[in-house]
Amino acid sequence: AIKAISEAVAVPISVDTYKASIAEKAIEAGASLVNDVWGFTKDSRMASVVSERNLPVVLMHNQDHTFYSDMVNDIINRLEDLKNDAINAGVSESNIILDPGIGFGKTVTQNIELFRSLERLQELNSPILIGSSRKSTIGKILDLPSDQRIEGTAATVVISILKGVDVVRVHDVKEMMRVVKMTDAIVRS
Repeated sequence: AIKAISEAVAVPISVDTYKASIAEKAIEAGASLVNDVWGFTKDSRMASVVSERNLPVVLMHNQDHTFYSDMVNDIINRLEDLKNDAINAGVSESNIILDPGIGFGKTVTQNIELFRSLERLQELNSPILIGSSRKSTIGKILDLPSDQRIEGTAATVVISILKGVDVVRVHDVKEMMRVVKMTDAIVRS
């Protein structure tokens, strides 16, 4: 599928994996960005797969629990550690995108707190990605199934841009492109 898509379109293709062997196969097939939901912590070869090919990578905050001593600071500190570890492993700093992991190791309340504090991620001096599209937090707040969360997603996209986020990952591309274009026109000229 990746090979067929990469031959048909001229847009970058991202592969979501934390396994180096999967990333290698996806890159060979045409993927040009790796999104590691565990930030290189689950497969020791992942950093070298990315650095050897000089590819962009998304390093996401994730954990197996929802306990924090100070959630926003804990996430910032962890993302900074992931970034520094990737740089030390040979990944170019200019290729690193950071994702605070909306919905991963966080409760609904914690996700909302994170949205309220997104501007703090600018401290990391890296592009920030948010993947909030159709997330369960939206579903729980609006009491809607995943295919009816477009307005909730739009709200998270607007807030993210207002708070300085650089990249949004979405399902409803046409509609969210309109939201992004309008928000960018107001916020970023």
